[in-house]
Amino acid sequence: MPVRNILFLMTDQHRVDTLGCYGNPVVDTPALDSVAAEGTRFDSFYTPTAICTPARASLFTGQHPFRHGLLVNPERNGGARDEVEDGTPVLSQPLLDAGYHVGHVGKWHIGRTRGPEFYAMDGEHLPGALNPVHHPSYEAWLDSRGYGRFAVKDPVFGAAANGTGRGHLIAGRLQQPVEATIEAYLADRTLELLDGYAADWHSEGRPFMLSCNWFGPHLPYLIPDEYYDMYDPESVPLPASMAETFAGKPDIQRRYADYWSADHFDAAAWRKLIAVYWGYVTMIDHQVGRLLDALKAHGLWDDTAVVFTADHGEFTGSHRLNDKGPAMYEDIYRIPGLVRIPGCPAQVRDDFATLIDLHPTVLDLAGLPAPAECDGRSLLPVLRGEPADGTREQVVTEFHGHHFPYSQRMIRDRRHKLVYNPESVNELYDLEADPHELHNVHEAPAYADVRSDLTARLYQELLRRGDPAYTWMSYMSDIGGGRAPDVDGVADEVA
Repeated sequence: MPVRNILFLMTDQHRVDTLGCYGNPVVDTPALDSVAAEGTRFDSFYTPTAICTPARASLFTGQHPFRHGLLVNPERNGGARDEVEDGTPVLSQPLLDAGYHVGHVGKWHIGRTRGPEFYAMDGEHLPGALNPVHHPSYEAWLDSRGYGRFAVKDPVFGAAANGTGRGHLIAGRLQQPVEATIEAYLADRTLELLDGYAADWHSEGRPFMLSCNWFGPHLPYLIPDEYYDMYDPESVPLPASMAETFAGKPDIQRRYADYWSADHFDAAAWRKLIAVYWGYVTMIDHQVGRLLDALKAHGLWDDTAVVFTADHGEFTGSHRLNDKGPAMYEDIYRIPGLVRIPGCPAQVRDDFATLIDLHPTVLDLAGLPAPAECDGRSLLPVLRGEPADGTREQVVTEFHGHHFPYSQRMIRDRRHKLVYNPESVNELYDLEADPHELHNVHEAPAYADVRSDLTARLYQELLRRGDPAYTWMSYMSDIGGGRAPDVDGVADEVA
């Protein structure tokens, strides 16, 4: 029977290497580890772009960012589209048409003003990129439970590169109990919806798709002492890529390091910040555990698929960077991908997949076809343990800017990664010899054939997709043969 309930869990700015199921020996993530233990863990799962709104819009529409047009976060919009265009197929509509309850709790960030209610979903729009600590609904929830309002002490700031004072807020001690945090609030709201959905499932067989999206562990890491001090900084290894020199790389990376004042913190400070980030991850995992326990208590465990992922990763000091931005390293492009489906095998898969593939996968779970406009493909055969049909040999991603417009494209295969930077030097990394992406070998003679092959493959994929970035490559890159006709066709008519 194709109809199945779906609990979709998503975090923001979540590094793969913070989870026990992905090999972290220190961080406690029992809830998410249990999903991995009973389901599929994807080891080559990627975001289509490492920035919140475009990535989330790609999941929602099933389209590459350049197609749906939400290229940057609304808070830093430089003229791109602010909302999903009317008439674009979105994930919620076919589920609603099929009689599903569809609920969304937490971070939305798909556009500026239209929230889940606009798309007839159960849930309230909590706008913005960061924890909505002053939203009326959250403050009313605090008041109803006798909890104090949001307050932070011992804030940790960077330093502004222009010498004007403090830079970005990175961390701080939240003066609230765990039960009063935004993370607990979002779990509570999800449980409220789940109670009603469970009743309808048992009484009338009506299925549901319920999403809980936490705003963390996105910085700033503002968490209670219990989690702030959970991990000993001495147990935290510094990222190997902190040895970054930026030699032979686009200068924007060095500038971005200045913007986030990554070098403002010494080794001890970075160990503490990473330890706090780990604490944030564990705090969210404990909220995930509440939801999984509720599924079981409602008798839904054998009828509900559980999906966990993130919109993108975070640098957290890697490459002497912070946040995310114009550098297409694995730290921010490779993301967690966990899917547990009752009756499907527990397994680890190395198939290349992206957030966009979760759009048709969710519809497939419900026995519904993906729209013709969808750029992804259902992962359900893979999740069932079947041999991959037409295994992808590469993943191609895009970036359009954060804080300022900046265009990049990336192609990554099993060993190498090529990053195309139209305004600067391109990058090529041998991920087998250099897993931390410290050495740009784009101009190394020994890698000439790899460079040529990946450049041509990237060009052909952009051309196939209709991504306008191919036009620059047509005249400026070694694309391995004849270029595509001009878009307007005029040049081909001139002798």
